[in-house]
Amino acid sequence: MRWRGRRQSDNVQDTRGQGGGGGFGGGLGGGRLPMGPRMSTGGGGLSGIIILVILFFALRACGIDPMQILAGGDGGPVSGGGQVSEGGAPANDEMTQFVSTVLAETEDTWNGIFQAEGLKYQEPKLVLFSGQVRSACGFASSASGPFYCPGDQKVYLDTAFFGQLAKQFGAAGDFAQAYVIAHEVGHHVQNLTGILPKFNQMRQQMSEADANQMSMRVELQADCFAGVWGHYTDQKGLLEQGDIEEALNAAQQIGDDTLQKRMQGYVVPESFNHGTSQQRQRWFAAGFNSGKLSDCDTFNNPI
Repeated sequence: MRWRGRRQSDNVQDTRGQGGGGGFGGGLGGGRLPMGPRMSTGGGGLSGIIILVILFFALRACGIDPMQILAGGDGGPVSGGGQVSEGGAPANDEMTQFVSTVLAETEDTWNGIFQAEGLKYQEPKLVLFSGQVRSACGFASSASGPFYCPGDQKVYLDTAFFGQLAKQFGAAGDFAQAYVIAHEVGHHVQNLTGILPKFNQMRQQMSEADANQMSMRVELQADCFAGVWGHYTDQKGLLEQGDIEEALNAAQQIGDDTLQKRMQGYVVPESFNHGTSQQRQRWFAAGFNSGKLSDCDTFNNPI
């Protein structure tokens, strides 16, 4: 990925070294190793999301007005606090620069998509931490993996995870890392449009099996949203040969079935809550190939 020399986001907070200031999946496993919310522009636009919300809620007879939800999420961009490391000095290591650049690229994409629908995108903060971290969703350790917390609208990331992703899971490459960040930002988009809050409310009344099934649809849509971001990033000429293969390989390596086989030697499909390797690849590719949010309807299509 050609990221060097591009704009860096001011929405990165570097708490590394501060002693617990966190998943990307679910405890290598929204937020967790496979990625998810912790509890972890073109045709389609936000109209695609609104359709999803309407169908999702209407099918379940919840009587929700999605436009009210959208209005509730339209609070304007979060003010940027700059990138600050321990002691208040600017953090400027290469990993911080990379993360800040990828976050800036997601901001550009989602600001454009929201603006096309007459809405204002509320940019999330991204918190870099090491070891453990406190969020509005509680404490988390590095073992949880990257995650998004709806309570404070922040993405949490211990960059040591990227080393684990490459060495332990065989998913190396800067675009594999960018996919992780874009997936968590995808959960933020779900939060702003009301999908994530409604799921978190509904899951309280669901059986574990039903909650896992719905969680898979939420996670796969975040993969698709990451693909949409990849589509527009590619249109800018920022992707290099092999980048998409890196993202698809990462999706392969963190599928529920692949993780369970690696960790315990067998799979328990009823416990899947992020999607199989094939599903995760398929939905990322769907978003990437079309760039349309309307093609990310994981709630009303077979997954």
